Amino acid sequence: MGLSRRELLRYGTAGSVAVLVGASAAGSGRFRAPRWPGDPFSLGVASGDPTSDGVVLWTRLAPDPFAPDGLGGMPLAPVTVEYEVAHDEHFQQVAARGSAVATRALAHTVHPEVYGLAPDRWYFYRFRAGSAISPIGRTRTAPAPGRPTARMRFAFASCQSWTSGFYTAYEHMSAEDLDLVVHLGDYIYERGWNRGREGMTVEPQFRAEAVDLAGYRLRYAQAKAEQPLRAAHAAFPWLVTMDDHEVDNNWAADAPGLGLDIYRIPALFRRRRAAAFQAMYEHQPLRIEQLPAGPNMRLHRRYGFGDLAEITMLDTRQYRSRQACDGMNVADCADRLATDRTILGERQRDWLLDGFSGSTARWQIIGNQVAMSRSDYDPGPGTDLGADAWDGYVADRNTVLGAAADRGVRNLVVITGDRHHNYAADLRRDFADPESPIVASEFTGTSITSGGDGADINATGRNLLAANPDMKFFNAQRGYVRVELDQGSWRNDFRVVPYIRRPGAPIHTRASFVVQDRMPGVTEASRPDISAGHAPEPDTASLPPQPR
Repeated sequence: MGLSRRELLRYGTAGSVAVLVGASAAGSGRFRAPRWPGDPFSLGVASGDPTSDGVVLWTRLAPDPFAPDGLGGMPLAPVTVEYEVAHDEHFQQVAARGSAVATRALAHTVHPEVYGLAPDRWYFYRFRAGSAISPIGRTRTAPAPGRPTARMRFAFASCQSWTSGFYTAYEHMSAEDLDLVVHLGDYIYERGWNRGREGMTVEPQFRAEAVDLAGYRLRYAQAKAEQPLRAAHAAFPWLVTMDDHEVDNNWAADAPGLGLDIYRIPALFRRRRAAAFQAMYEHQPLRIEQLPAGPNMRLHRRYGFGDLAEITMLDTRQYRSRQACDGMNVADCADRLATDRTILGERQRDWLLDGFSGSTARWQIIGNQVAMSRSDYDPGPGTDLGADAWDGYVADRNTVLGAAADRGVRNLVVITGDRHHNYAADLRRDFADPESPIVASEFTGTSITSGGDGADINATGRNLLAANPDMKFFNAQRGYVRVELDQGSWRNDFRVVPYIRRPGAPIHTRASFVVQDRMPGVTEASRPDISAGHAPEPDTASLPPQPR
């Protein structure tokens, strides 16, 4: 299972813990690299959680990333990994250098945290282990807190089931002019939900559902072995959180989801959750503050970009009440309205609301996993609501949206994953009252692969648009969302590919929406881009239901 926080702390000071988890190296002792049987940097490099003076870097030594034991073909011994950060890609002007220790306890990953960099600057970085040198990554620092900032561009993505198709969207994302990538969850899937990828062969170690540390490590290795994903990590710093498939489909706090029945035993599920969290920490550019303590991991945190924007990353899994009415999709029921039900947990909710009061950013952005807007799937007189989303936690939704209005949040925009669809929607203070004021906007981004090739519109989309007047747009193709914001407006481009079951798909902007400063709610910005013959895909028969 690796080292728990308690075991780490037995080694002494916080500095010693940082050495052991690959955040730094201390003293003059060095651990030699072995003779490499393959490329130790096969899973690439990454950076994340940037501040105005620093960033966390990441890599993993894995010359055999698909070794069935999940250890990447590495020996028992630790290895010293050096890193350099430079102003130029030829590393003639080095801004920082150091080393970190990669240990077997954390799958020979390192997470060095670099400080002392200049604000609002691009940098290049690389690693060395023995004679092996990693690919070069590019990262950037944020503008200084409160500094006047004219523009920000970022993309957000979610839901990348490896078996469903190719990660083509990341090829196009890597070519964008972005400051940041935000990943909203389902970075891996605990098992292969469908077989949509042409020419796919599934090795024996990937056939079973991941329930232990080796299984989850292999799922991350499978994803990171994809060149388009490695390129997107190397091109920009990332902010990441999780949704359900990093652990178990539709899990909720201490309650398992829809996975193997044996793991519904509480002690076994806690062990499974601890393994999943450790594997996530090992494979993402996360700081030591996110180091799991057994089945607990703090993922809610904030990212500032000058005076322009603040992104608040939420965790809607660890602290929630179990889904209402014993179902994923339910007719209206009293339980979903209960005031003691929560999707955030009391402490995280209070932390979020305090951030509303304390921030002076022009745009407050919530990085959110499951749909916040009301999503009724029944176009008739009845209701069909998703209990796994905020529709199942109405009291928390009303509290958050009401507090944003009462505390004077200038512009609140929620970005969301999970649904495998593109939505643009208005957020009302209370959806039970159709005259309730619009207080925020929500953009839900589709999946990278999950759900197959998809369609421009399908029966689900027609039902949602008919039943939900606050939903202004629906699309069910694959891709990501590109955002550009300045002091006066937010522009949201839904970037889609026509297919993912085979590689090589082109990309185009299916639709664009804007939010104007001090004017909550979404407005269509332009007609769909059908240049270069990339017309919207025709409607096709809907695919079998996919896990969300």
